[in-house]
Amino acid sequence: MTELCALAPGKLNLCLFLGAGRPDGRHELVSVVESVSLADSVELDPAPPGAVDDEVVCPGVEGPNLAAEALRGFRRATGWDGAPVRVRIDKRVPVAAGMGGGSGDAAAVLRLLARVAGRRLDEPAVIELARALGADVPAQVQPGLLLAEGAGERVTPLEPLEEHGVLVLALEHRLATASVFAEADRLGLPRAAEDLEARGAEVRTAFIPGGPLPLALLRNDLEPAARSLCPAVEPALADARAAGAAHAMVSGSGPTVVGLFPGPGGADAAHAAAEQLAGREPRACAARPVQAAFAAPAVREPAR
Repeated sequence: MTELCALAPGKLNLCLFLGAGRPDGRHELVSVVESVSLADSVELDPAPPGAVDDEVVCPGVEGPNLAAEALRGFRRATGWDGAPVRVRIDKRVPVAAGMGGGSGDAAAVLRLLARVAGRRLDEPAVIELARALGADVPAQVQPGLLLAEGAGERVTPLEPLEEHGVLVLALEHRLATASVFAEADRLGLPRAAEDLEARGAEVRTAFIPGGPLPLALLRNDLEPAARSLCPAVEPALADARAAGAAHAMVSGSGPTVVGLFPGPGGADAAHAAAEQLAGREPRACAARPVQAAFAAPAVREPAR
């Protein structure tokens, strides 16, 4: 088997409007998800000689790994019976931080396995597997700008917006997604169905191909819950604004804070902001929006 690699971009939610809980334990939502250049690296190799099972190696991350579930699920859903493989993940995206790092890794595994097995990512079996793995996975199988609805399992690709830069401020604190949604329920944050539908209509009108960031719609309904559980979010938001961000917000379920820098000079401005905050821990970094080609599987060059 050819040794392959793929990048697994992190994501941010340019907007996240929260609806009511569902019988399956998830929540209805309307969100615009954007893949960014801050990315993990995922490698797919033949398993070591004598191995009888697949293996996932992810240094620094303890406990169950969604990438391993993706690997098992792919074999089960597609019937692929290739020889055992080893997946190695080099983490760059903050863990348990609202940037979909684990979901992005699982999505990258699906891209790599589809390449090896000669399957299509838009096959029903692969689509259903992505939905079963978690709400963030479908939006990251083919990275880019997407509208996510339902509980995140219904995704519609959108054309890229005007160029802009992203400042990423990770925090040392980690937040479990389920805990943030539970806190949102406790705080009474979910919107009525009619309100959620209206926000969806606004999003479809405002996010136009090549258009500017619609600053008035950049809102994350989970942000108050993340602030409640992690008070360090508030000073991070202040840091992003002080560094020049036109808009600062929590990404997804948090606690990562992102600052947005609109326009053609936005990428340079985000880099300058990251340098301005160089003494911060965890270290500030800058990112840019990316599309599917950024994360396409490629043959891994042998180490020299």
